[in-house]
Amino acid sequence: MQPLQNAGYDRAITVFSPDGRLFQVEYAREAVKRGTTSIGVKCPDGIVLAVDKRTTSTLVESSSIEKLFKIDDHIGAATSGLVADARALVERARVEAQINKITYSEPIRVDSLAKKLCDMLQLYTQNGGVRPFGSALIIGGVYNGACKLFETDPSGALIEYKATAIGSGRSAAMDIFEEQYKEDLSIDDAIALALTAINEATEHDTTSDNVEIAVIKKEDGKYVKLSKDDVTSYIENVLSEEESEDEEIEDSEESEE
Repeated sequence: MQPLQNAGYDRAITVFSPDGRLFQVEYAREAVKRGTTSIGVKCPDGIVLAVDKRTTSTLVESSSIEKLFKIDDHIGAATSGLVADARALVERARVEAQINKITYSEPIRVDSLAKKLCDMLQLYTQNGGVRPFGSALIIGGVYNGACKLFETDPSGALIEYKATAIGSGRSAAMDIFEEQYKEDLSIDDAIALALTAINEATEHDTTSDNVEIAVIKKEDGKYVKLSKDDVTSYIENVLSEEESEDEEIEDSEESEE
């Protein structure tokens, strides 16, 4: 009987396996993949953040589940993975934003905040007696008229995206983005694209009860969470467009036959 390949190498965060892997970091990434889907889309007019808040029980109040957070007036974050870990990261991000405002008398840059947060994430992969954060964040904001969208990783890695997704529906959502994302999207188009991606990731089970959307428009640079009525209106438009497209495809197939 051969020993397991990772036997012993996943017992501490500070131990590399012979092939250069940190298994505890990979396990943290798996925790993120098991979370519900969160979406971020950047467009010339601003940033759109959308999250899926599906619950496992009808007894849970969906309004009590927080996955969208306001970091500063001009920055927001969407999370996936362990909720408690995400909340700790968000609190740290808020503190960093306020420290920058007090020290320099100006709002923090979006990329600076993302890097500071990832520096903290990286420390938790290099010290004994701690574990990596089992959560990932999509950080979006507007600074000096520039729209920025970043994705963090439990390892501390940081990547800037035009559109991205984290959580269990990442692959389905990224396929939608690869096919339908355009550089000249309006805010409404970006919201529609985000909802299309979530609808695909949730296997067409999207309602205003399990979806939240926040936008940060370039014109005012303010984080705003959309009301439930607005979300319902956007979802209805997206679903009606998808139904009409399906009908067109069916009609074309029948005509070919």
